[in-house]
Amino acid sequence: MAHTHEIREPVTTGVSPAVLAARAIYFAFGVVIAFIVLRMVLLLLGANQANAFVDFVYAISGVFVMPFFGIFAYAPSYGVSTFEISSLVAIIIYTLIAWGLASLVTLGSRHRTEV
Repeated sequence: MAHTHEIREPVTTGVSPAVLAARAIYFAFGVVIAFIVLRMVLLLLGANQANAFVDFVYAISGVFVMPFFGIFAYAPSYGVSTFEISSLVAIIIYTLIAWGLASLVTLGSRHRTEV
């Protein structure tokens, strides 16, 4: 009687929900940070706020940067080359929040390195 050997390959179950949640967090905060970086570039170049695209970027990013305006007693001035320190602080804070939330949702996951 011949013996047959069964070869078992590991079954991959896909990406865990914790990893998906962490990726979603990084994506959402990445979009916010991208708008803030674009805002900083436009402000540094003294972009014209009368342009529809520039106004759109300022409006969207302004919502996320506004909580940090009071830190340095700064009033935004558009149309003049400006380095907005509040935007830099916002980028740092939102990056730390994203990292903290992503770490929190993957805390008990065995797949932390897949994020």
